[in-house]
Amino acid sequence: MKVLSPTLAASLASGITTLCRCWIVTRTDGLRLGFTDHDEPVTIEGVVCSAESGATGSAIEQTAGLSPDGYDIMGALTDGRLSDIELARGLFDGAAVEAWRVDWSSPVDRVLVMSGTIGEVSRGSSAFTAEVRSLADRLNQPRGRIYQRSCDATFGDARCGIDATAATMRGVGVVTLTRTTRSFVASGLAGFRSGRFTAGRFVWTTGANVGTVVEVRTHLRANGGAHLELWEPMAAPITPGDAFDITAGCDKALDTCRDKFANTIRFRGFPDLPGNDYAVRYVTPGAENDGGRLG
Repeated sequence: MKVLSPTLAASLASGITTLCRCWIVTRTDGLRLGFTDHDEPVTIEGVVCSAESGATGSAIEQTAGLSPDGYDIMGALTDGRLSDIELARGLFDGAAVEAWRVDWSSPVDRVLVMSGTIGEVSRGSSAFTAEVRSLADRLNQPRGRIYQRSCDATFGDARCGIDATAATMRGVGVVTLTRTTRSFVASGLAGFRSGRFTAGRFVWTTGANVGTVVEVRTHLRANGGAHLELWEPMAAPITPGDAFDITAGCDKALDTCRDKFANTIRFRGFPDLPGNDYAVRYVTPGAENDGGRLG
């Protein structure tokens, strides 16, 4: 049950209110931004909720069950507060959101309506829509290990055992030729064979995309250069001279663990697990149906 301050409760009971909605977004890097649907800025807990973006929210539907609640925040993209490039780089992915109902004439009179995290974000030419998922959404996230064929360790962690900081596992490159928004040719990786960085971690260290982290889709060594393709297109143009750090990748398969890293002893999957086709096989005439192992 929401607890209202006496003055806010009295204002609501009077039938004449000066209410607005405010949202405080806390990114994973600690940056806090505020937005409001009021026509002037409102300050809450030291955060200035700006009216510049023209933010507005959909209706909030909350239930008593364990299913996650949610709503959407819509607003304009502005370079000073929230830009298209920041959204595309994923800086707001998983950010914490607090939704407040505030008396704009006296901001100390407010009530927290809902807390959650940002889910899917869609962008247009000049506006954005961000999905806010309630805290109950965490109940839908898998916990613990999954019984599966592929390895469930993170490459380079204690369970994997590979030293991802070793010179044979990391490289530093510079873009020499841009092909598309996610593929290019780079120098500096001549000492690594093709496929070394496929599924690896890629971080831009200079250029317009500096700080962006993405996964490598393919790595091919040809004609003295490294041909790289990333899984996601970059928000800003890739230009010759942009530098990056790159770490070897693993696709979690047993063959990769054995042939690429010689680390089979630490493989954390179950490669002999029968697949779906095997599980739904039925008895056929003439087969050896003695309960023994199938070939």
